[in-house]
Amino acid sequence: MRKLLWMVCMGAFCASGAWAQGEAYRNPALSPAERADDLLGRLTLKEKVSLMVNSSPGVEHLGIKPYNWWSEALHGVARSGLATVYPITMGMASSFDEEAVKEVYATVSDEARAKYHEAHRHGRFGQMNEGLTFWTPNVNIFRDPRWGRGQETWGEDPWLTARMGVAVVEGLQGPRDAKYDKLHACAKHYAVHSGPESKRHYFNVEHLDPRDLWETYLPAFKALVQEADVKEVMCAYQRFEGEPCCGSNRLLAQILRNEWGYKYLVVSDCGAIGDFYHKGLHGTHPDAASASASAVANGTDLECGWGDYLQLEEAVARGLIAEERVDASLRRLLEARFALGEMDPDSIVPWSRIGIDTVDCATHRRLALEMARKSMVLLHNDGVLPLDKEAEGLVVMGPNAVDSVMQWGNYEGTPSHTCTVLDGIRERLGADVPYEKGCGLLDNEVSAAEVVGRVRDAGTVVFVGGISPALEGEEKNDVHRPGFAGGDRTSIELPQVQRDILRTLKEAGKKVIFVNCSGSAMALVPELESCDAILQAWYPGQAGGLAVADVLFGDYNPGGKLPVTFYKNTGQLPDFEDYSMKGRTYRYMTERPLFPFGYGLSYTTFKISQGRLDRTSVKAGQEVTFRVNVENTGERDGAEVVQVYVRKEGDAGGPLKSLRGFRRVELKAGESREVVVPLPAGAFEFFSPATNTMEVEPGEYEVLYGNSSDTPEENRLTVELL
Repeated sequence: MRKLLWMVCMGAFCASGAWAQGEAYRNPALSPAERADDLLGRLTLKEKVSLMVNSSPGVEHLGIKPYNWWSEALHGVARSGLATVYPITMGMASSFDEEAVKEVYATVSDEARAKYHEAHRHGRFGQMNEGLTFWTPNVNIFRDPRWGRGQETWGEDPWLTARMGVAVVEGLQGPRDAKYDKLHACAKHYAVHSGPESKRHYFNVEHLDPRDLWETYLPAFKALVQEADVKEVMCAYQRFEGEPCCGSNRLLAQILRNEWGYKYLVVSDCGAIGDFYHKGLHGTHPDAASASASAVANGTDLECGWGDYLQLEEAVARGLIAEERVDASLRRLLEARFALGEMDPDSIVPWSRIGIDTVDCATHRRLALEMARKSMVLLHNDGVLPLDKEAEGLVVMGPNAVDSVMQWGNYEGTPSHTCTVLDGIRERLGADVPYEKGCGLLDNEVSAAEVVGRVRDAGTVVFVGGISPALEGEEKNDVHRPGFAGGDRTSIELPQVQRDILRTLKEAGKKVIFVNCSGSAMALVPELESCDAILQAWYPGQAGGLAVADVLFGDYNPGGKLPVTFYKNTGQLPDFEDYSMKGRTYRYMTERPLFPFGYGLSYTTFKISQGRLDRTSVKAGQEVTFRVNVENTGERDGAEVVQVYVRKEGDAGGPLKSLRGFRRVELKAGESREVVVPLPAGAFEFFSPATNTMEVEPGEYEVLYGNSSDTPEENRLTVELL
């Protein structure tokens, strides 16, 4: 049917004589490359460079409409009015469910397409956040929980980040065999970027161990390029080994294009080209013309910023760059616009049939709730959970219990309705459930004892605290509070005011359930004593309050797993500005953390039997299959995540173990099932000091498995690669 509709539309368009004058670029029957080549030859240099900035004007005499390349869809269409707001990516990563993530981003792309075509129906062209090119996913490795933008990533592990990132791209870009791409996704921020926020415009990552580069910071980008066919890559702000990333020949030319075969466009982070020449920032170039020439020559095709690329006309005149090199970059941009159907009438683009009523529709709202449930990670439970709905004396406390905007995270959209945690609990128990704020996130006007006195009759307190996107996030230079600086954190401890209230509640004999909202790991050692249960809720999106209530009262059995390590305290962290992986994350940390990567409790119990490999010796480059039986031995239905890790024996400088496969399995009470986890050739790929790159080398490999990175000693198998 879709093909038939396309043929009918094409016939009508052809009959109109739209390319009767021999203008090949107007002919949708030709390939994007053919159309781009034709159009390129019709443009002046001034027109060319005008099309290489994110807010591109139209070229009226050629029928080119204005287009703005900058749109966001981190966890739902962002900054464009009404949209379904899903949990932050850190929460979705906790699901360990690739298919669910892909389904989420397929709905995001539906809403994006609907908004794009609706804007055209109202005569709007070229406005920010109404385009088809979305600058997501963020696949930087979350190496340190102090980084405020870590909430935008998929965690600390390269394999998990790659799998989730591929799912995002496939959900956004749509079927590869479609006539027009649904959207274009963007792998960012390339590369080796994860704070500090306040220094990103002049920070230099230098003397990085090649192992860390190839084994930690680059794998997710490579996967998105080679597996997902991502259509954009965004280069990062900072310098890498002395060169700004957006002008790095090594990153952009040698690795991205030559080694990985990337053939699409590279966009700068916003304002990054200006950092090349502004005093006090990178200062590697004298002016905008030379900075722009260097960026384009090294492969940055599109400038997001303030128009520095408009100086490319001067750069050509000064001999800093040839016009042919400008053409090479613009050709990639034009091909992208043709591939999306942006240059053609909406009427012949099948995606235009997605109606505006799909935005924040009932189906998407249900999916937001489902994903919020899957994002919940139960960290601690002394048996108090699940709560009895019939029990009396429950009070809700805490500043985050009523903060709907907190739940949206950053790079957020605007839902039609947000269910707060207080809303969710009252929906379960009734509108008369009392609420006492107790304190702010960081301070209080009265003592903890006085606050606790206000709930003296309560037997159980659900305290919803943690922190907020208002405190952690992108370059928040106006945030100067104890524990926070410029968008990052200087301490990962729970704010003292909340810590004091939780302790005082416990001393008063209350049952205390702590719901923590944050974008990353919190140090919660004292809370293991002061709280009977701890639920990690992240920033859970528009349906977060319902999801929290479902978990607290046992209507949903939590099955989320941590995509980051929860450290005991800030003292367990290395220097924030040191990009070495030594001592960081579960892969290199020798101390015991508070909660390990991959950890999460359930209301039921699971038995993971002795695992087995289909072969114990194979030729290097062949796939190995891991199998294990998982049984739900408890009385509730639930989900378990089988996690498979690999370690290369004799690899002195290598990681202790690395996640190389996982499967989330839903089991009814008493049900048992065989879980199959393929270990492709890449699962045995590690850094080779001999060749200074990643290789699958012959040798012995350990396969470790369990339900977290803290794998039992007996859960070890060995495979030999010949």
